[in-house]
Amino acid sequence: MRLPLLTAALLIPTMAFAAGSDSATPPKTTKTSTTCEAGQVYDEKTSTCVDKSSALIDDDTRYEAVRELAYNGHYTRAGSVLDAMNPEDSRVLTYRGFIARKTGDMDAAMTYYTAAIAANADNILVRSYMGQGLVEAGKRDAAKVQLAEIRARGGRNTWAELSLRQALKSGVGSSY
Repeated sequence: MRLPLLTAALLIPTMAFAAGSDSATPPKTTKTSTTCEAGQVYDEKTSTCVDKSSALIDDDTRYEAVRELAYNGHYTRAGSVLDAMNPEDSRVLTYRGFIARKTGDMDAAMTYYTAAIAANADNILVRSYMGQGLVEAGKRDAAKVQLAEIRARGGRNTWAELSLRQALKSGVGSSY
């Protein structure tokens, strides 16, 4: 009886952590994904949808909009918001890879993931997403290398580690 309880305890954190974060809270759904048009981000300060390049919002706000849009499956819109950010930023490259993987372009995903790691070797989120893609491609040994890197870089018990570990068990990456 203890084994099922342990398994459940390990799975709950995996499902609870939101994509792109080590927070147990999924991205907050805002008007970015429910009201704003493509290329716009909801600005809470002005209570309006603004152009993704607007000086009213900063890159952290754009990044949260990308997380929200990607979490809700709006990959094209998320990519559009990324266009307003530094294309060499590790977070941007991570989400470019995530979007490519989720839309079926594994080669492009791996190119983005590799570039994100080159920009920031300690980016454990990109290592998790890369590992999940490797699992999906049947490259379990390569995915285990990313899991070891996550752990070595202080990522034990984070969403990044738990989601990759679950992918290695199930053979399927996270759906978000």
